[in-house]
Amino acid sequence: MRRRPVSCNPAARLAILVSITVASGSVAAAAAAAGDATRPPNFVLVFTDDQGYQDVGCFGSPDIKTPNLDRMAKQGRRFTSFYVAQAVCSASRAALITGCYSNRVGIHGALGPGAKHGINADELTIAEVVKQKGYATAAFGKWHLGHHPKFLPTRHGFDEYFGLPYSNDMWPFHPTARHFPPLPLIEGQKVVNPNVTAEDQTHLTTWYTEHAVKFIEKSKDRPFLLYLAHSMPHVPLFVSEKHQGKSARGLYGDVIMEIDWSVGQILDTLKRLDLDSNTLVMFTSDNGGTGRAVNAPLRGFKGSTLEGGMRVPTIAWWPGKIPAGTETAAVTGMMDILPTFAKLAGGSPPADRKLDGADIWPILAGEPGAESPHDVFYYYRGFNLQAVRSGPWKLHLARNELYNLETDIGEGTNVAAANPDEVKRLRELADRMKDDLGLDGIGPGCRPLGKVDNAQPIIGHDGTFRTDL
Repeated sequence: MRRRPVSCNPAARLAILVSITVASGSVAAAAAAAGDATRPPNFVLVFTDDQGYQDVGCFGSPDIKTPNLDRMAKQGRRFTSFYVAQAVCSASRAALITGCYSNRVGIHGALGPGAKHGINADELTIAEVVKQKGYATAAFGKWHLGHHPKFLPTRHGFDEYFGLPYSNDMWPFHPTARHFPPLPLIEGQKVVNPNVTAEDQTHLTTWYTEHAVKFIEKSKDRPFLLYLAHSMPHVPLFVSEKHQGKSARGLYGDVIMEIDWSVGQILDTLKRLDLDSNTLVMFTSDNGGTGRAVNAPLRGFKGSTLEGGMRVPTIAWWPGKIPAGTETAAVTGMMDILPTFAKLAGGSPPADRKLDGADIWPILAGEPGAESPHDVFYYYRGFNLQAVRSGPWKLHLARNELYNLETDIGEGTNVAAANPDEVKRLRELADRMKDDLGLDGIGPGCRPLGKVDNAQPIIGHDGTFRTDL
């Protein structure tokens, strides 16, 4: 018999939210973009975990069928130079949620069950930004920005949450010698399943999708933000029975095809409720793939500052607003989503803190002459600045390797010796970070992360779990 998690009442909404400065003219701009002066657009973010750059049909996969993602690309816009802030789980999510390099908000690596830190309550999240404009908000899937109660989504602007607090391999069956406690499934601020099993994991993609569809249905009469962060295709790989054996790529391909099915459920729901013409849907991944994933034509993989670790397949869809069947190679990234959504919602992020992202609506909309707002992009791994990109040029600092990414996307030919002026320019750009995010440590522009002292974890190695989240 199919096992389902026990449901519970939604968590209480945040009582106090940080106020947002309303930008002059932004409400009118958002209304014009949405085509509806009375209601700003809805936002849906579909976020996968460790998906390879090529593991989508419209990004070149020869053996994984993704008809719904391909439909998004045919009716929308591909982003071929879309970057994560760091090529690892928690850091990437921190950039998405805050609009900043993860170093700026103190989040590095992948937070596990033993972590005593997470997102700081002083950071303004994408959910808190749009809530100020009357949005309903929900996060379903993997969170990974801290598992203690003060770090959970419902404490950071999301009305609803259902999912895993961290990666699906952080459980007692981890293949290495690391010993993790049982894996909990959370709804709102309550553990509804303290011991997620392999059978449960086969249903995660389906459960997340069902929650997403129900949220859209009940929120259809007001603007909403839906953050759907799939646990897959992070290992261990699990897929439901309905998608087993469907792909020529084996289990990994089956998992991607089920994610594609999930995207189809979202698009079909929006169409059925007549919301498609007023909803921006974005699909992307938290970093490059590893294991069975394929990052071609990029070099590298998850965890590296090569393009295969940092550049992710991204599609934007909004019928009638985003030009169909188009693509852009403009340098954009995870940090740009918050300021872009803020502008379209009719507001703006606050002026009392530094963000690293920028409004990329002109690029999304395919406006003539629209260019990347980023003159420089910095590739961090942990606290260490490892590479810098400006225009087509990328310099790996320690190895003194220079690549022209417009002609050598696979970083195969080091042209540093032939371009000493570019090497010098990029090194000077890197040196600027010494007085901001730092070069190999915590820079003066970094803000503190959130911490807990002597806190009991959600779940212990003995299986006991907290009920007071």
